Amino acid sequence: MKVEIWSDVVCPWCHIGKRRFEAALAQFPHREQVEVEWKAFELDPHATSAPAGQPADRAGYAERLAAKYGSDLAGAQQMIDTMTAQAAAEGLDFRFDRAVRANTVDAHQVIHLAGLRGVQDAVKERLLRAYFTEGEGVGDRDTLVRLAAEVGLDADEVRAVLDEQRYVGAVRADEAEAQALGISGVPFFVVDRRYGVSGAQPAEAFVEVLERAWAERSPLVMAAGGSGDGTVCGPDGCSV
Repeated sequence: MKVEIWSDVVCPWCHIGKRRFEAALAQFPHREQVEVEWKAFELDPHATSAPAGQPADRAGYAERLAAKYGSDLAGAQQMIDTMTAQAAAEGLDFRFDRAVRANTVDAHQVIHLAGLRGVQDAVKERLLRAYFTEGEGVGDRDTLVRLAAEVGLDADEVRAVLDEQRYVGAVRADEAEAQALGISGVPFFVVDRRYGVSGAQPAEAFVEVLERAWAERSPLVMAAGGSGDGTVCGPDGCSV
């Protein structure tokens, strides 16, 4: 059975959703027969990356969030506090004060390469942790090369991929596929091309969908979440 997950490495609900899905998979008796593929989704394709070595602006994330939602800084900080608490409940240490502004198209190219080399989940996890906990600039190519090499990719190959922009077409294909499926926010999970799950649902919801997909065959239908779901990130920001 195959699970495709559209996600971005600067999406807080994507990191939380990854943990919840992993918890569900650990409970699923057929987990050894589940293939997981990470698909590209850019929350902001027009974002610019901070210059290499530039320290994070402690108020920068809150300011960007406030601008997206049209709220004040106090409201944006409340959103950050809510997401930080949700992350902590899943064993994640979110440090939004360290977050470095990043365009993620290069990160997605590295994740695509990782899929070809059999280390996609490890690379995805490394980039999420780098952004949300360590304050790494995941839009910087030298940083991406270093992080990817830490978890099994060849540094020279990663650098060549980024210099050549070798997998931009693959990133765009993922995004076009998301649009065709009606995906407007992430994380979004497609289970065996039968069921769609929108948002960072509880582990129990993922278990139910995995079991249903294992037992049945049907066209893709919305199994959890929907237009009113509150745990996704979209081009205009992340809901709380």
